[in-house]
Amino acid sequence: MRILTWNINGVRTLPQYHPWNTLKTGDAILDELGADIICFQEMKSTRPSLARTFALPASYDALFSFPTSKAGYSGVAVYTKQPLTPSKVEEGLTGTVHPKIKPPWDALTERVSGVDAYPSPRDFDILLAEAEDEDAEIEGMVPSEAEPAIPELDLASLDAEGRTLVADFGLFVLINTYCPVDSPSPARHAYKMAYHRLLSMRVRRLIAEGREVVLVGDINVCVAAEDHCDGGLESVKEGFYDHSARRWARGLFGEGDVEGEERMLVDVVRRQWPDRKAMFTCWNTKISARASNYGTRIDYILVTPALLPWIKGADIEPRIQGSDHCPVWADFKDEIQVAGQTVRLDDVMKHEKEPPRVASRYWEEYSGKQKLLSSFFGNGKGSAKQSAGASPMDLDVAATGGPTSSQASAALSSTPSPSIASTSTLSQASKPPSSQPPSQQSLKKRKELHDSEHLSVSKNSGKQPKKPKAGQTKLSSFFGSPQTTAEPTAGSDRQDDGDHLDADYRFALEVSKQQDPPTSMPLKDISKTSSSSSAAWSTLLAPLQPPLCTVHREPAQGFTVNKAGPNKGKKFFVCARPVGPGYDKGKAEIMRAEVDHKWKCGYFKWASDARKEAGSSKGDAS
Repeated sequence: MRILTWNINGVRTLPQYHPWNTLKTGDAILDELGADIICFQEMKSTRPSLARTFALPASYDALFSFPTSKAGYSGVAVYTKQPLTPSKVEEGLTGTVHPKIKPPWDALTERVSGVDAYPSPRDFDILLAEAEDEDAEIEGMVPSEAEPAIPELDLASLDAEGRTLVADFGLFVLINTYCPVDSPSPARHAYKMAYHRLLSMRVRRLIAEGREVVLVGDINVCVAAEDHCDGGLESVKEGFYDHSARRWARGLFGEGDVEGEERMLVDVVRRQWPDRKAMFTCWNTKISARASNYGTRIDYILVTPALLPWIKGADIEPRIQGSDHCPVWADFKDEIQVAGQTVRLDDVMKHEKEPPRVASRYWEEYSGKQKLLSSFFGNGKGSAKQSAGASPMDLDVAATGGPTSSQASAALSSTPSPSIASTSTLSQASKPPSSQPPSQQSLKKRKELHDSEHLSVSKNSGKQPKKPKAGQTKLSSFFGSPQTTAEPTAGSDRQDDGDHLDADYRFALEVSKQQDPPTSMPLKDISKTSSSSSAAWSTLLAPLQPPLCTVHREPAQGFTVNKAGPNKGKKFFVCARPVGPGYDKGKAEIMRAEVDHKWKCGYFKWASDARKEAGSSKGDAS
């Protein structure tokens, strides 16, 4: 059996990376990871926005915890490959999160632990009191603009960000957690430390109940100097273990600050690889730190000591892309020897027929009880049925009044179409005007045509239209021609129009004769002007050559600002070398004596400044 943990940094972005973009379903992605229990952190989703392929994979039971207020933030998930199924599952560490399910959640029978195993309000007060020694560290922090100085913490607020799932698998209780990240904000630092201490309290009380514990996830603490990319620098080593979160982690699963103190949990990956260097699980992808393995190890699989005989192997998977973290896994043996007896893993693990009621397969949106969106657009019970031979145009429109279909048909037959009535006018106007006046024969034909059109209109106008029938308006009535048309123009008016067209045409001819011919330019001058313009445009539009960084004298690498603000869209250049231990972060970040110039230097220049310098250097050269 394999347990795998991975901070995926967003379930919607994961399928955009190779090899995940070649797989069609969430089930296929989970199969590719090759684990029986898969724990994700930073789902960055909500229940309504979670894709069905990840919410309901065919071969897995899925369990989720989402933040209650911040959308697209935090969130954890546990996938168990069937038939492996936990007997009980709960969200959070405090026991105060009650899922909204029907019948209502029964805390006494469906929670993982008994009532006494969860922190009480008094326990929480003690937990906060233990943080008083962190006051000096908090005083040196700068409050965030978006947060108050110190929030009013309570048990519910620590479970409001969807950071933990707890599942009972029989042999052990699994805790999948995403701990808060380090922050310069005093509010978030207080939240982080309260969460850490709550996590320790939950683990300690599970052990007190006689349970074994497997704690996995992104702990967001680098517990040892060898697990930090800059851990070898003297300035980093000094005071490295004074960090409050690091002291907490060392007490939970590190070496411990008190000699002889027994650790509650064991880091199985470090136990498997005690002397391995640069075993990092997280990298800053914004500075391309993964390419040079400039990272930290903050993702862990931690177990209680009694489970160590079951551990077959453990490692990290830095080759797997798709996030700024990499997966971490641990394999369990199929069987072990206990007091001369063979104990099989299948016998001590839970294999329930059905998952707990909080599993996604029981969500209402997948139960078939919710109405589909298409049902809101179906035909009503009282809608009239269309006859077999009826045209779509004859469908009744839900409105009263207006012309009926018979009235519209009468209008169409009795009223000449505007396009037909004006055919003769358009045909005359479309011909190029003649310089000669129209002949008497042409005028006679025009008059006869006008008289015949006038006679036709007079006959039709004498007919009485049919009386409209009462009822609903037909759809075809909206496509009929208007019942009244404009009076046709008289023959004399048409003759005047023709005269005006002839006069305009003659005037245009006279004007065109008076236009001066364009002045000509010698071909030699045209060639010079064209060449100079082409050179100017080529200089203006030519791509900017990358400037050389000041330390290595190598072409710099260009980037564009994507962050919202006054500089968004601006281009800039930095040193193209990769980051590494001792790279130049700036005078405020690293001592000059510790800078290693084989890595990225501190060169920075805006593209606009680089273009100006390039232009001035060309001017000096000429």
